[in-house]
Amino acid sequence: MSELVLYELPGCPFCAKVKNKLSELGLEYESREVPRSHGERTEVEEISGQTGVPVLVDEAHDVDGMPESGDIVAYLEETYGAGAS
Repeated sequence: MSELVLYELPGCPFCAKVKNKLSELGLEYESREVPRSHGERTEVEEISGQTGVPVLVDEAHDVDGMPESGDIVAYLEETYGAGAS
């Protein structure tokens, strides 16, 4: 099982932005599709405190539920990009 987990919704442009960065960096991840209805997104709400997607979990770096596509992309670049240590 991958240590990266992405909670996402098909057709979500913000999710696509994160998926593109994951692909660009060659990272394997587990995709977890959330229900369309925000009221049914209990799993993603439990880990991130909100029902929006995308949400990233990175167990290797103790990231339990990072929301916001811009923040996730910046985190992935900083943690796994060419300049990462």
